[in-house]
Amino acid sequence: MPARFLQQRLRAKLTGSSDMSIDRTPGAWWLAPLPALTPEGADKAIGLSEAEAAVRLARYGPNLFRERKDKPLLLQYLNRFKNPLVLILLVASAVSAATGEAANFLIISSIVLLSVTLDFVQEYRAGAAAEKLRQSVSVRATVIRDGKPLEMPVTQVVPGDVALISAGDLIPADGRVLEAHDFFVKQALLTGESYPVEKRPGALPETATELEEATNAVFMGTSVISGSARMLVIKTGAATAIGAIADSISRQSPPTSFELGTRRFGMLIMRLTVLMVMFVLLVNTVFHKPWLESFLFAVALAVGLTPELLPMIVSVTLARGALRMAKQHMIVKRMTAIQDLGSMDILCTDKTGTLTEASIQMERHVDAHGRPSERVLELAYFNSYFETGLKSPLDDAILGHEHIDIGQWRKIDEVPFDFERRRVSVLIENGATRWLVVKGAPDEIVGLCTHYEVEGAARQKPIDETALVNIRGQYHTLEEEGLRVLGIAWRQVGPDRPHAVVSDETELVLAGFAAFLDPPKESAASALLALKDAGVAIKIVTGDSELVTRHVCAQLQIPVIGMLTGKEIASVDDHALRARVETANLFCRINPAEKNRVILALKARGHVVGYLGDGINDAPSLHSADVGLSVDSAVDVAKEAADMILLQQDLHVLHAGVLEGRRTFGNIMKYILMGTSSNFGNMFSMAGSSLFLPFLPMLPTQILLNNILYDISEVPIPLDKVDAKETSYPRVLDLHFIRNFMLVIGPISSVFDFLTFYLLLVVLQADAKLFQTGWFVESLCTQVLVIFIIRTSGNPLKSRAHPWLTATSLAVVGIAVALPFTPIGRYFGLVPPPARFYFLLGAMVLLYLFVVEVAKQGFYRWYSTAKPIVQPGNSGRIT
Repeated sequence: MPARFLQQRLRAKLTGSSDMSIDRTPGAWWLAPLPALTPEGADKAIGLSEAEAAVRLARYGPNLFRERKDKPLLLQYLNRFKNPLVLILLVASAVSAATGEAANFLIISSIVLLSVTLDFVQEYRAGAAAEKLRQSVSVRATVIRDGKPLEMPVTQVVPGDVALISAGDLIPADGRVLEAHDFFVKQALLTGESYPVEKRPGALPETATELEEATNAVFMGTSVISGSARMLVIKTGAATAIGAIADSISRQSPPTSFELGTRRFGMLIMRLTVLMVMFVLLVNTVFHKPWLESFLFAVALAVGLTPELLPMIVSVTLARGALRMAKQHMIVKRMTAIQDLGSMDILCTDKTGTLTEASIQMERHVDAHGRPSERVLELAYFNSYFETGLKSPLDDAILGHEHIDIGQWRKIDEVPFDFERRRVSVLIENGATRWLVVKGAPDEIVGLCTHYEVEGAARQKPIDETALVNIRGQYHTLEEEGLRVLGIAWRQVGPDRPHAVVSDETELVLAGFAAFLDPPKESAASALLALKDAGVAIKIVTGDSELVTRHVCAQLQIPVIGMLTGKEIASVDDHALRARVETANLFCRINPAEKNRVILALKARGHVVGYLGDGINDAPSLHSADVGLSVDSAVDVAKEAADMILLQQDLHVLHAGVLEGRRTFGNIMKYILMGTSSNFGNMFSMAGSSLFLPFLPMLPTQILLNNILYDISEVPIPLDKVDAKETSYPRVLDLHFIRNFMLVIGPISSVFDFLTFYLLLVVLQADAKLFQTGWFVESLCTQVLVIFIIRTSGNPLKSRAHPWLTATSLAVVGIAVALPFTPIGRYFGLVPPPARFYFLLGAMVLLYLFVVEVAKQGFYRWYSTAKPIVQPGNSGRIT
């Protein structure tokens, strides 16, 4: 949505105007005098009391765009009955009751109730567990309560609160700036302007009616780039600027490969169901069978064909995966991201803190000739000491290297760091002179210098071509040793210069370079090897020099297959970039926009891309990646954008998460393959038998009972183990694979069903009730026991199922065998079969399982040959 349209919507909402114009109205609250805005009971020094805050929370509600009130459990449960198939069954049961079929009414109603309850209980428990995990990493704010700073969830912030905000934070609400220290905010979300805006306290002229001109106000959802401030909260939740247009800017995230796959699978099943039900109704109409029985049979057949447990299986499996990942120090914010993590075949990551220890130490401070220089250390110290932006590990290393007395020096102003300039400037004075001290990427700093120091500030020389070559050689030599380098420069300005601006960063004097050592993590090499063996390619995207990055790669034994720099990326269009990203695994000296282009180019090539980042500049890439990964120590902007939060910044944790994602996917696939193979085969046989049987092959209530017993046997699938082979490479939900598997295994089930028909009709001379009983038992036994074959692509005797899955499956088979001999069985129209039926059943089930195993092995061999799992250039991804 264009930024200008959003601004117009915002102005119209704030002023209540329909022509999307804005003038001086009460809506422009930042123009009002501060005392008039201060809610009664709020104190700018000590903030609210806890008691008053509780009253305000009750009055204004949580600080959310839309307050989400959970419906009562009863209403949530009743909503389950909105399923079209459930409604059809309830109508069918009502028709049965109206026609005197009380038994059908009770049986259908009981089965529907049991099915809906099972689904509700499992999904509710899974959802509650997942929500608890998400809340543990929610964005928090620091407010003054009873005179003391208190950290709390941002949803608990109320009008009248005094909030403390600093670089890296998200603004928790709309409010006025009370105090500010070099406070710059990025508010592109509301204004479309990409450059940070400095915010200061104080009143504005009456003409400052545009949101962009509200330099004394901050708005919810915007991010702090540098500095710190104290703000008075004026508006929260839906009353904020962004809350007023939340419907306009809240766009659904693009569906993931897993969501698209399940949607297509659902459409496939729906088409098959409609075709089969229409066929059954047509056949029964042609043969003049009772309309009520035919209708109930068709509805029951539709229920049998529909994998109604799939949403529950997916929800429970993902929630269980989230709980297991939490034990491995990963918190999942978006449930489907678990499967995306398992499907990930490329991980893009910065090197600092991920591949390196992030315990940076200053190793050298040298002048332009490479000689040790205390002058460089002093200037670097001044810059880092007075900088109020988000402190980098390099700043910490400078300040921790050696204490330097700042004496009479004080800061006048600052030009904060940004990722386009790649530098930060501070304007300082000591009463006698004013300096602009600049620190940043060496190539950027050198390019802004016209002179360099020879022996301190007193002696300077101009930078000519020869000097430029020598200077570049100095910092390139440091980078080749694996040292991160910062250029340090300065210039003297007039005593009347009150502010520092970007245009002041010219005609600088180069003091020299500060060099830092950030050693690789001991665990990184083994973790990278484990990810590589799991089919995940690592691509390093960093703003650092290519020389430094190559040195780190050499230490970690990462082969460099190709490299692109930010300048090269900027020089090509998106189409050309898509071709080049495949041949490179190092992307150096790139800014946030170029990072984002790399992510999008990889996705356009068909890869499932993960991105690991923790900084302000990482938010766009975290949004664009299939799965955004951040760490608990990251800035709020990054944590809010991420799908998963790593509680330990260690690639071994990520590797464990990848394997868990693949286990989750594997268990979901088990249910899908079950529903499209033996279960589909049974329903196909049922529809086909209508052509030659003078009676229904199974009563509608028997089909429903068969279906619910089968579903019960499948409930423990989320607990099941997944073979190591299935977690050794990334996979995506492939509809072609599912369809082909169904076309191979489904007909085998139908062949054995028709063999059962033959034995029942010819060998046992069965009447309608015995036929229905025999097939009920046989179909349930085969479709339940075949899970032990389908759940693994390998040898089922070597891959053991979870004890609960084994127990429920065998229990359901036992119920199916014993049910005809019970009073309950008689209510369902079942009769005791003769003893030899069970001998025939045992032989047929064993033969069926053997044939399915042989067909399954043949299918996997054929599929791996026809469509290799690991495709060249696709990093191990199955497509």
